[in-house]
Amino acid sequence: MSDSSPRRVRVRAPELLGKGGWLNTGGKQLGLAELRGRIVIVDFWTFCCINCLHVLDELRELEEKHRDTVVIVGVHSPKFVHEAEHQAVVDAVERYGVEHPVLDDPELATWKQYAVRAWPTLVVIDPEGYVVAQHAGEGHAHAIARLVEELEAEHEAKGTLRRGDGPYVAPEPEPTVLRFPGKALLLPSGTFLVSDTTRHQLVELAEDGETVLRRIGSGARGFADGTADTATFNEPQGLTLLDGDVVVADTVNHALRRLDLATGEVTTLAGTGRQWWQGSPSSGPAREVDLSSPWDVAVFGGRVWIAMAGVHQLWAYDPAAGTVAVAAGTTNEGLVDGPGAEAWFAQPSGLAATADRLWLADSETSALRWVDLDGVVHTAVGTGLFDFGHRDGAAGQALLQHPLGVTALPDGSVAVADTYNHALRRYDPATGEVSTLATDLREPSDAVLVGEDIVVVESARHRLTRLRLPEEAVRVESVAHRTQRAATEVRPGRLRLDVIFQAPAGQKLDTRYGPSTRLLVSSTPPGLLLAGEGADTDLSRTLELDPAVTEGVLHVSAMAASCDDDPANEYPACHVHQQDWGVPVRLTEGGADRLPLVLAGMDDQETARDA
Repeated sequence: MSDSSPRRVRVRAPELLGKGGWLNTGGKQLGLAELRGRIVIVDFWTFCCINCLHVLDELRELEEKHRDTVVIVGVHSPKFVHEAEHQAVVDAVERYGVEHPVLDDPELATWKQYAVRAWPTLVVIDPEGYVVAQHAGEGHAHAIARLVEELEAEHEAKGTLRRGDGPYVAPEPEPTVLRFPGKALLLPSGTFLVSDTTRHQLVELAEDGETVLRRIGSGARGFADGTADTATFNEPQGLTLLDGDVVVADTVNHALRRLDLATGEVTTLAGTGRQWWQGSPSSGPAREVDLSSPWDVAVFGGRVWIAMAGVHQLWAYDPAAGTVAVAAGTTNEGLVDGPGAEAWFAQPSGLAATADRLWLADSETSALRWVDLDGVVHTAVGTGLFDFGHRDGAAGQALLQHPLGVTALPDGSVAVADTYNHALRRYDPATGEVSTLATDLREPSDAVLVGEDIVVVESARHRLTRLRLPEEAVRVESVAHRTQRAATEVRPGRLRLDVIFQAPAGQKLDTRYGPSTRLLVSSTPPGLLLAGEGADTDLSRTLELDPAVTEGVLHVSAMAASCDDDPANEYPACHVHQQDWGVPVRLTEGGADRLPLVLAGMDDQETARDA
C-alpha cells in the first residue's frame, strides 16, 4: 500500500453463514472465497425496519454504477418471529425489489460474528477479504461510494481487483393480477382501488375484487406526473378520498400524489422526491417540503393526515392552504402518549378516521393507538418496541405483531390488520377487549368495509379476500414473544454511556449558536433508570440502573451538527447527524460498566474501532 493510501484496520471478514440459505443466486451457495477480488458490501437488514428499506433504496445507484466491481450481499437478520420464516424473507426480497444476493440468517449467526448491534448496519469488505468500514444507520451511501472508488483505484494498482458479472440471479416473475398489494380503497362507484406496490401501479378492480378495470401508472419505478399510461410511482401504499379525487402515499418517492378518478391524470400534491432529514423544514408549502416514506393517509378534521413511517411521526396536509406540517411526534422512536408535540411513535403504517378519533397502527411497537380532536395521543393496545405476540383478552394484556392496517367498524370498534400474525383482530373501546376475527390470512396489510363484509388485502397472497364479519371472535391460543436481538449485559448501578461522534473529513462541529450536540435517554420499563434520564447537550452521561430490574431497554437518541471546515467559505454547508438506538440490556454483576454507541458521521472503521 502506498503512503498516500488511507490507513485501515486489517480485520479478516468472518464467513457468511445462515441456516435459511441464499436467495437471488439461482440456488447457488455463496462464500467469501468466491467473492475474493470484488468489493463486498454486507447489508444487515430486516424487512420490518423502515431504516433498512431506506438503505435498500440508497444502495440502488451505487449498485448500478459499480456493478462490475461491487457485490452487495444482504444478510437478513430478523427481529420479529414472522421474519424468521424463510418464505417471508423470500416474499420481502421480491416485494422491495432487492437485486442482489441475500443470505437468510434466522438465528443471527452472521450478525453475531460481525458484532452487529443495530438495524441497519453496512460492512465494507475489500477485495482481499478484510473489513475496512462499518456503518450503523442510514445515510451513508455517499461515504461508501467514495470508499468504493478509493478501493477500486487501490486494488486495480495492486492487481487484486477482479471485474465482471456478479452472482445475482433474478427470480422468475409470477403472473399474478396483483403483486404484494399494500392498501385498498372502496370508491363511490363500488369498485376497489388497490396500490399494486411492487409493480409501482394503482389498479382499479371491479366489485368482485378480481376483475381489472384499469391500471394507473406505467409500471416503471419513477417519479413523473402525467396520464394513466405515462405517470410513474415508486412503491405506492396508502389511499384516501379527497374532494372526489384520490390522495396516494407514494412511499419511496417521499411524496403525496393526486389521482383524478375521471381522467386518470396523476399530479403531485406534496413532497419534493427527496427524503426528509433532521434539520430540514417540517412545515411549509407542500411542494417545497421533503417527506419521509409516507405509508398511509386519511382525512381527519379537514386535513389529510399522513403516517410518516420514515421519521416516526404524523404529518398533515392542509388542502385549503396547500401546506404540510408535523401534527404529532418528535422523531424519537418508541411508545409515549400525550400531547402530539411530545408523543413518540414507531413507524406508523396504517390510519383510519372516525368523527372524533384518528386510529393508527404503530407497527414497530405492535400497537393500536389513536389521536383525539385535541391532538392528544393515546394507546389502546401495545406496550413498546420489544413485546409482541398473538394474545386476545383485556387490552392491557393483549398482543399484536407488527400491524400495518386499521379499519373503523360501524359499531365503534376497530379491525386491525395484524400483519405478522396473519390475522384480522378487533378492538372494542366499549369493553376494552381484543379478539380475533380471522386467521390463516397471509400478511394482511389493510382492509375495507363493504356492507356486512370486510375485504382484506392479503399482501403476500397477492389478492383481496372477502370475509363476513362474525358475531363473535374466533379463539386462538395465546403466544407472547420478545425481540430476538441479544441483550447487552451491563452491571447494575452506575453505567457510563458514551456516544462517540467525529465529524466527517472536511467538517467540524457547528458551535456558532451554542452547543451542537444533544443526547436524550429514557428506558422501558421507566423504573430501569434511577438517574440519567432526560435531555442534555453532553454526549457522555453516567446512568444509574436499578438492580431490582433485571432487564429492559435503553432508548438513546443522539444528534450532532457539523459544518464544512473551510475558512474561505463564508456560507459553509451544514449537516445534522442523528441516530436512535433501542438497546436491550440485561443486568448482571459481571456485565460491562460502559456502553459505547457510535453516532453516524465517521468516514472509516479505524476511527470507529475506539468505541
